Amino acid sequence: MAMHQFKAESKKLLDLMINSIYTNREIFLRELISNASDACDKRYFKSLTDTSIGITKDDLKIHIQPDKDSRTLTITDNGIGMTKEELEKNLGTIARSGSLDFKTENQSDNIDIIGQFGVGFYSAFMVAKKVTVISRAQGADTAWKWESTGVEGYTLTEADKEDVGTEIILVLKDDTDTDKYSEYLEDYELANLVKKYSDYIRFPITMYREKSRQKPKPEDAGDDYKPEDETYTELETLNSMVPIWKRPKNEVKDEDYNEFYKNKFMDYTDPLRVITSRTEGTATYTALLFIPGSTPYDYYTKEYEKGLALYASGVMIMEKCADLLPDYFSFVKGVVDSEDLSLNISRETLQKDNQLKLMRNSLEKKIKNELHAMLVNDREKYETFWKNFGRQIKFGIYGDYGMHKDLLGDLLMFYSAKEKKLVTLDEYVEKMPEEQKCIYFAAGDDTDRLGKLPNAQLVLSKGYDLLLCTEDVDEFCLQMMRDYKEKEFKNINSGDLGLETEDEKKAAEAAETENKDLFEEIKKDLNGKVKEVKVNPTLQEHPVTLSAEGGISMEMEKVLRRMPNAEGVESTKVLELNPNHTVFAALKAAHAELPAPEPDPEPTPNPEPTPDPDTPDTPVSPEDPTTPPVQDATPDDAETPVNPENPSNPPVQDATPDSTVAALPKTGVNWFTALAMALSGMALTVAGAFTSLFAKSKH
Repeated sequence: MAMHQFKAESKKLLDLMINSIYTNREIFLRELISNASDACDKRYFKSLTDTSIGITKDDLKIHIQPDKDSRTLTITDNGIGMTKEELEKNLGTIARSGSLDFKTENQSDNIDIIGQFGVGFYSAFMVAKKVTVISRAQGADTAWKWESTGVEGYTLTEADKEDVGTEIILVLKDDTDTDKYSEYLEDYELANLVKKYSDYIRFPITMYREKSRQKPKPEDAGDDYKPEDETYTELETLNSMVPIWKRPKNEVKDEDYNEFYKNKFMDYTDPLRVITSRTEGTATYTALLFIPGSTPYDYYTKEYEKGLALYASGVMIMEKCADLLPDYFSFVKGVVDSEDLSLNISRETLQKDNQLKLMRNSLEKKIKNELHAMLVNDREKYETFWKNFGRQIKFGIYGDYGMHKDLLGDLLMFYSAKEKKLVTLDEYVEKMPEEQKCIYFAAGDDTDRLGKLPNAQLVLSKGYDLLLCTEDVDEFCLQMMRDYKEKEFKNINSGDLGLETEDEKKAAEAAETENKDLFEEIKKDLNGKVKEVKVNPTLQEHPVTLSAEGGISMEMEKVLRRMPNAEGVESTKVLELNPNHTVFAALKAAHAELPAPEPDPEPTPNPEPTPDPDTPDTPVSPEDPTTPPVQDATPDDAETPVNPENPSNPPVQDATPDSTVAALPKTGVNWFTALAMALSGMALTVAGAFTSLFAKSKH
C-alpha cells in the first residue's frame, strides 16, 4: 500500500488548515455535515434526469454514530459518493472544491450547495488523529478508502461498501489537561452542535440516543411496589430541516413565530412585532426579525452584544453578526439567511464588501418602516417599545452627530405638558399655533417640577405646548437635531425666548438702565457664579429665575459632571429678576439704603488702662477691655429681642410672605425668611447674595 505524499506547499497549507484558519474546533462537525448535505443534493439532482438512480429526496439522510469504546465518531450519508479519482482529486488536493465545481457546471434552483473553498473537510484534523473516508460513487462497482493521519500524507485502497454514499470515521485525539476531545462522543453535545450550526440542513440528521422511561407496573405488583426506570435507545432526528423563515407565510401562525423567538433567543415574553423580509437582486437574502417585548437585563451595559444570526444556505455562520445592524437598532433580534454571501475561508466571518452594506441598508429601512407602522397602527405597543428602547433611538441621533435625524426623527416621543401624555414631533408640530416659531422643551429630572418652572408657565400661557424631557440624553439629542420640519428647538431655560411684547421690552430696557448699580451689587455678591443679572418682564407671578447662555445648559452641566474627566464643565448662568414683583421692589429699597462708603480711620494708639484700687473687680469684655463690662443675660433681663445688626434699632419682628413692600426693609436680615419662600427652591448662592444685600443696608 503506497503512501501518497502531499506536496511541500500542500503540507504547509494543511498545517495552516488544522492550526490557524479555524478559531473554534467545534466547527468541524458543521463542515462535515455540510459536505454530506452537498453529496445528498448532488445525488438528488442527478435523480431528476436519471431515472435509473431510483431515489427520492425523502430517501436521503445523514447519520451520526459515536463510539466511546473505540473513541470514534462516524458521519455517514447516502449521497452521490466519490470514485477513486474524485477522492484523490478532492481530498488529496487542498482547497479544491468539488461542490463548487458541481454548482458551477449545473446551474439550477434545485441545487442548494454549501461548499465553496474545499477546506472544510480538513477541519476534522483539529479533533482527530486519524481520518478514514470510505466512499462508493453512484454507478460504481467498487468502493475506495482514503486514510490519513495529517500532514505526512494519505493512502488510497479498495474497500468493501454495499451502498452508495460516504462514511467518514474520525479517531479522536487523546484528552489532555486543557483539551477534552471525548466531549464529541457525548450524544447531548453532538445534538447541541447540530442544533446550533446545522439545524436547517434540508436532509434529516439522525443519531441513536439513549433515553430513560418508567417500566410498566407488573400485574402482580403489591401495594409497596416502587416504580423503576429503564434505559432504551431510539433513533432521533436532530435537525428541524425547513427553517421557519423559508416556510410559506400562510402556513406559519403567530404562535409559531412567538415560540421560535422565545426558544431561539432565550426570552420569556412574546415579541412586540415580527418582521419578515425577502430580497432578491444584488443582495439576495431572507430575514426574520423581532422587536423584543421587554428590555434585556444587560441591554444598557457594555456586556450586551448586538447582531443577527447569520446563515448561509441554512448553515449558521455567525451567531451574532454585528455588521448587519446599526447601533440605534441594536435591540432587534433575528436571523438572516443568504445563499451568496462573501465569507472568509473559515466560513466563520463575513468579508467586508458592498454586498454586506446593501444588506445592512435594506434591513435598516425595513426596521424603520416597521417601527413607524407600529407607531401609526398600534400606538399602545409602540409606547411599550418606546419605554423599552426609545433611549437607544435618541442615542442614535446624538451619537452620529445628527446624521440620521431624518431617518429617526419621526420615531421620537416626548411627554407633552399640555396633553399630559407622550407625543411625537409630528403631532407637536401639527398642533402648533400659526404664530409659534419654535418647538419648546424643558430638560430636568421630573415632569411635575419642569411644568412649574417660570418659563414653562409662560410658554403654556401663550397657548403653546412644551416637551418635558426627563432622560439625560434628551437635550443632547434635540440640540444635535437643531430643528424638525424647519421648526427650531428652543430650551426654555437657555437664552431669550422672544415671547415678550414690544412694551415689555422697552420697560425691561428702562428697568435695566435704572437699576444698573443694583445688578452690579448682586453680581458682585454672587462672586462670579453668574455672568449677568438682568430683567425678565415675562416671569408673571415668579420673582426670579436662572437661565443659561451658550452651548451648555444647566441640565447638561449636571449630566456632564457625572462623567469621568468632567472638571471645568460649567454652564454660563444668568440671573433674571421680575421687575413687577414685590421682591424686586424690596431689593431696590434695600439697595437705596446701603450706607455710603466711609474712609478708613487713622489708627491711634490704645493706652493701657490704669486700674483703680477703689473700684471693685468686674468682668472685662474679652473683645475690647475699654468697653463696659459684660453682663449675664437671662430671660428676665430682656423683655424684647434686640436687632443684632444695630442695638439702637427697634426690636426685630418676625417676617411672613404677606409682608408689605413698605414693611420689608424694616425687618432687617430676618426678612430673608419671606424671600426664601418667594424664591421657591432657587439656588442658595442667589439667596445668599440677597441676604448679603439686605445685611449691608441701613436696616
